[in-house]
Amino acid sequence: MQTRLLHQRLAGLFALALLLFNFPLIALWDRDVTLLGVPLFPAALFLVWALLIAALAWLMERGRD
Repeated sequence: MQTRLLHQRLAGLFALALLLFNFPLIALWDRDVTLLGVPLFPAALFLVWALLIAALAWLMERGRD
């Protein structure tokens, strides 16, 4: 039961990543704005990528309980 729930959550995280890195949503960040001297587009990509990795790590560590 616990493994099935973990697999469903991982599939949901994968679907979320597909949505976040797909054209309509990723185009929202393509602006001529800088964030601490870094253009917004690469900063947003890196931030979303890092948050997805953190969520994946949290799910995997939580799944062992």
